[in-house]
Amino acid sequence: MTETLSSAEEHAPRRVVVIGAGAAGLMAALFAAREGAETLLLERTHGGGKKILISGGGRCNILPAALDARRFVTDSSENSMRKMLRSWPLAEQRRFFEDDMQLPLVEEEGTGKLFPVTQRARDVYERLRDAGVQAGVDFRGNTFVEDVHPTRDGWQLQIAGEAAIDCDRVIVATGGCSIPKTGSDGSGFTFARALGIPLHTLYPALTPVTSHNPLFTSLAGIAVPVTLTAVDGARRAEARGNLLFTHRGYSGPALLDVSHVIVRAAEEQRQDARLLVRWTEETEEQWRTRLQASSSGSVLSLLRRIVPERLAVALCAAADVPSDRTLHQLRREERRRLLDVIFRCPLPWNGHEGYRKAEVTGGGVPLSEVRPATMESRAHPGLHFCGEVLDVFGPIGGYNFSWAWATARTAGMAAARRSVA
Repeated sequence: MTETLSSAEEHAPRRVVVIGAGAAGLMAALFAAREGAETLLLERTHGGGKKILISGGGRCNILPAALDARRFVTDSSENSMRKMLRSWPLAEQRRFFEDDMQLPLVEEEGTGKLFPVTQRARDVYERLRDAGVQAGVDFRGNTFVEDVHPTRDGWQLQIAGEAAIDCDRVIVATGGCSIPKTGSDGSGFTFARALGIPLHTLYPALTPVTSHNPLFTSLAGIAVPVTLTAVDGARRAEARGNLLFTHRGYSGPALLDVSHVIVRAAEEQRQDARLLVRWTEETEEQWRTRLQASSSGSVLSLLRRIVPERLAVALCAAADVPSDRTLHQLRREERRRLLDVIFRCPLPWNGHEGYRKAEVTGGGVPLSEVRPATMESRAHPGLHFCGEVLDVFGPIGGYNFSWAWATARTAGMAAARRSVA
């Protein structure tokens, strides 16, 4: 949509308000200000950036070393998602942090995660915040936005206990509902609903899964590298990484990356989704040969090659094979059950840890509701969305920061620029 502007209006800076000073909000405000907008950044907590500060155990996994767009999850158009990601490619994002923000990055060995060389998440937050202030961003903490609505000349924000704020453009960078102690309250979804914008079903993602099964909850503290698959009808997710047993069930990188399949089954009150573990990268044929060996060695000693002893005992129990059974004593049916447990071990589950432990929110504003080139609402010109409030999330490892940086930069630049008919 274009605007017909007077000569004075053509040269007047746009008044842009960004709601939320998390990763997306800080980036959106910075680029809006650098494009010449009069930029106001509103944050409900004192300082914002809490998810940046706690990410990576306080080190901030700022980006992935490599990015595969196929690993993002969305109920929206994957083509639209890729367009949004391509607006700021990973290599350019890295250069921004290293050259512009003066934050050299280092890849963590074996994980493909990029961290600041300083290993301090606070450095990431402070560089973004300070760069915004330097560019002219007016930051206001402890400010709660109650409502956002269009006016004849632009937009108005109702602020709790304060006067309303009028502006030309609004950028909603409020995040989702995950880890509410950081200030995430789902307000962006509330604004969208109030404006008649439909949402894709919201659900916690990258969250631990719970289980009451004593066979596996007794293994709390054990972490092992696995290939984990979650299957629920047409929904399927697979991840390679560590699986961590907890007193409440399961966690760890591999589990978090596939947890959304289990969560959605649970939210839909179905218990038929399966969580299957492959404990080894070796082939099933290799293990079939080993289990057929005429050896006096025990099944337990063989399983200890790939998993800790306590877990090996549990796998024998899961296969209904005595752990002291020798290989030459194994019956054909026992070998079959052992192969199933080694390569397709079902993990019983009964629920999930919800938003309290979720790293991101699944669902949200459909990508079809925004223009990929500007992140502007198709239904409400002058309203932009970016970051977690949109219906996209990725695996752990910096993917969700990369999504936030890319969409926020686009939203900030577009919101600041005037187009003249």
